[in-house]
Amino acid sequence: MKAVSFRRFGGPEVLEYCELPEPVLGPDHVLVRMRAAGVNPIDWKAREGLLAPMLDTVFPVVTGFDAAGVVEKTGPAVTEYAPGDEVMGFVWPDILGRGTFAELFAAPVRTLAPKPDRLSWAEAAALPLSGIAAYQSLVHRMGVGSGDTVLVHAAAGGVGAFAVQIAAALGARVIGTASEGNHDFLRSLGAEPVAYRGALAERVRALAPDGLDAVLDAAGKRALRVSPELLATGGRLVSVADPQVKALGGEYVFARPAADDLAELGRMVEDGRMRVEIAQTFPLEKAAEAQELIRAGHTRGKLVVTADRTG
Repeated sequence: MKAVSFRRFGGPEVLEYCELPEPVLGPDHVLVRMRAAGVNPIDWKAREGLLAPMLDTVFPVVTGFDAAGVVEKTGPAVTEYAPGDEVMGFVWPDILGRGTFAELFAAPVRTLAPKPDRLSWAEAAALPLSGIAAYQSLVHRMGVGSGDTVLVHAAAGGVGAFAVQIAAALGARVIGTASEGNHDFLRSLGAEPVAYRGALAERVRALAPDGLDAVLDAAGKRALRVSPELLATGGRLVSVADPQVKALGGEYVFARPAADDLAELGRMVEDGRMRVEIAQTFPLEKAAEAQELIRAGHTRGKLVVTADRTG
């Protein structure tokens, strides 16, 4: 099968578009023919060795953690899926070795959910990791609900765009930070936009003088540092970008595969409460280009690689 892999840590030059054996199928796994795979910052971090302290690595490493595709085979203990089923998943491994940037990938059923009919392959592949990170932060960690005022940092990015829509669907008032060129986009998602450069704290206070009930940070750095002072009494702070949030009295969320959460995100798309914004798609062999684009930042929505040129 064709795959994108690396045999040593490094920059985009270590990525190879190559032929690799079909992955081994575990008892509770399904073998999926990939149609599209989402691109996330964690892809280049894995490539550069930044995940080595938390995951054992077996080379060659096939990159990629998000995907959508069609089930080809099932392990002997699998009852949830059958060949021909269309699925999407956040396939987080116990060992860094076989990811989703391949024509075939093996995934435990706990990481998968049915693909919503109304989503294209690219949209379904873009949803899992970023959508789960936003959902678990807002729902499980901060308990956002009707009447809350929520600030989302980096609101036009992958996690941020989902977070805006999820918070709005929960009945919250949403303020989102982004560059001025993305303000109309944020309004279309249901957020009141705020420029993140310059007097950020003052702009937010002008919109929410009584303070914020919750802040979801997907940016880190300065945006995170000014966030505690913007909270109302009892306000909650979560970052998906920077573990240093704990030193500021908040919580760090690292998305966890969860079939139920992913299925709920699928329902939100199906009934129109949320949409998936695709910034650009790339053929599988151009994965290095996609990783470098997301590494540079400032992407609106999601990047996706596809196993064919149709997306």
